[in-house]
Amino acid sequence: MIISSGSRILESACGFCIGMGQAPPTGGISLRTGNRNFPGRSGTQGDNIYLVSPEIAAASALAGEFVDPTTIEQVIKIEAPTQYTIDDSGIIPPIDDSSSVEILRGPNIKEVPVKGPLTDTIKSEVILKVGDNITTDHILPAGAKVLPLRSNIPAIAEFVYVNVDDTFATRAKAAGSGIIVGGTNYGQGSSREHAALAPMFLGIDALIVNSFARIHRANLINFRILPLLIDAADNDKIEQGDELEINDILSNLDSGKDFTVKNLTKGIEFTVKSDMTDLEKNILKAGGKLAYTRSLNKN
Repeated sequence: MIISSGSRILESACGFCIGMGQAPPTGGISLRTGNRNFPGRSGTQGDNIYLVSPEIAAASALAGEFVDPTTIEQVIKIEAPTQYTIDDSGIIPPIDDSSSVEILRGPNIKEVPVKGPLTDTIKSEVILKVGDNITTDHILPAGAKVLPLRSNIPAIAEFVYVNVDDTFATRAKAAGSGIIVGGTNYGQGSSREHAALAPMFLGIDALIVNSFARIHRANLINFRILPLLIDAADNDKIEQGDELEINDILSNLDSGKDFTVKNLTKGIEFTVKSDMTDLEKNILKAGGKLAYTRSLNKN
């Protein structure tokens, strides 16, 4: 009944919670079972969003108004069927020969960039140094101006750190490679892969921080950005603009040894750590998750 009335089963991916589909009308009201309710995050500026339970959402959708499901007088007794009706009308089966498929991309849809294999040396400038509790919204804002560019990485990359330092994208592109240094809990908030993908496109090769938010750390590895952990005391010695050099990256990854980072600007050295699993190391060395998956298919 809910599907036949117009509801849809969404993919397991970013969707309505970040304004990709199901955006409410201007001035409209929308009940949502997601966990994000930042202004404009629905895809509509001036939105009126209420986060509710699935029970309230289902009851209200059927009634067309706010409904407290505990006040519904008629209790429907449901017996589990012996057979279930399968409605696969929303699924398009794959064709036998996928090589004959022509992918048509609009002007705002670009291919996902893929980096080459991880290099043994990173020698780059600290393009940006930030503090503690940097969120993925700090890294890449999620407003209505940015959302339509999610399929266009070169365009969306222009907004990386725009609300923290509006020169970041320009400086990163000019440098060609770069390192970001941060504090504790770097990358907290929404688990948005674009917050790793867009910095990778701008040439960021490594993140050196006191600690990472778990999901963002995984996304960094998936897009071949080396996540490294540093002691707070050594972190304090680094300044934005310093040139850092990290050698023997591949052998240190394989052996599990700490990395020595040379601060060429200040003439000092310090140690950083990596806490990656064997799978994460292989993904990173291959050039990221896409490159790693393609290598498996070749084998």
